[in-house]
Amino acid sequence: MNVRRSAAALAAVGVLAAAAPATAAGPSPSAAVTVPSGLYGKGDPTYDGVWRQSLTLLAQRTLGYRPAPAAVDWLTGQQCADGSFAAFRAAPAEPCDAKVKPDTNSTAAAAQALAATGGHGAAVTKAVNWLKSVQNKDGGWSYYAGDPSDANSTSVVVGALTAAGTDPADVRKAGRSPYDALPDWAVPCDQDGGGALAFQADKKGRLLANADATAAGLLGALGKGFAATAGKAPAKEACAAAGRPTRQQLADDAGAYLAAAVAKTGHLMSTMPGAKAQPDFGNTADTVVALAADGRTTAARKAYAWLEKNAGQWATQSGPAAYAQLIFAAHALGEEPGDFAGTSLISSLNAQGPAPSMDSGKHEASEKKDSGSGVWWTVGACLVAGIGIGFLLSGRKKRQP
Repeated sequence: MNVRRSAAALAAVGVLAAAAPATAAGPSPSAAVTVPSGLYGKGDPTYDGVWRQSLTLLAQRTLGYRPAPAAVDWLTGQQCADGSFAAFRAAPAEPCDAKVKPDTNSTAAAAQALAATGGHGAAVTKAVNWLKSVQNKDGGWSYYAGDPSDANSTSVVVGALTAAGTDPADVRKAGRSPYDALPDWAVPCDQDGGGALAFQADKKGRLLANADATAAGLLGALGKGFAATAGKAPAKEACAAAGRPTRQQLADDAGAYLAAAVAKTGHLMSTMPGAKAQPDFGNTADTVVALAADGRTTAARKAYAWLEKNAGQWATQSGPAAYAQLIFAAHALGEEPGDFAGTSLISSLNAQGPAPSMDSGKHEASEKKDSGSGVWWTVGACLVAGIGIGFLLSGRKKRQP
């Protein structure tokens, strides 16, 4: 998968090894950036500050923690007056101007996180109103306002609308909702990659299967966000929709595609142009959540077991958002994030920023299993080797299938 916005720039400098929107021009990475107080992670936040903070806070709430006020304040301080969020603002005390490039993914992620933390209803409402204002006529969203819609951005916004208590079916532009847009990217069952979703149609109008978009689109079709839980088993195991799929058919067909993709090895492979294919940790974590949400727990558990054996180094190098993805995967299956192959995802995430407080006894069982050893906290100077940070940390424009 990919690193959230300016992933194009990130991939170019090798900061995050994820497929990125090649058509989206991003700013050049800073030679030296001081990580602000309250922000999780040690890496340059230029391209993913809001994204990784949002996933961190949401993961903490999922575990029953109350995020540190400094961490929440940092996120709310990134919001522009119109309700939008950019990937990162180095000078949040200054008003947003033409140099600040807000995007739907950062805004939607922040809305999900702030809705989960509670007490920030006004900020969430402003974020949702901005998202509504930049909806495209096909019912979907692009990464940057005004660009063609894509499956990933549309799905992340659906998660934000749901978190804010808004029915995505009621959010329409030119009579179309996001649920009308998502089937536009569904690959027909009788074609190569049938059941999957494309990120967008290519220049020739073809729909090419993309695991990143498929996992995102599955959750979007179900109206779920990042911290989805297991759903009911699908009516059919294989791609079966004839013609334009309904929301549930789209989710089930996407689930069938993903289950088949991880059936042999338990994981997905990266598809970065010009690079040797490698195991894709981030997309695999996202696929666990998507499969669980579609009720395909057997396939989801196989992929989760592979992550337990292999994802430690990836999470260490990639930072907070990667830990959050793994926590979401554990949460979706009811697994124990405090004992992830002998280490604690909980401690590993919380150690990367201001300590959260106990909100309830919800996470106590997890902490009892946390021996304190093997914590993967040494984040590298640059987030290399992070193949597949996933749609939960993705750039949004053009993806390779």
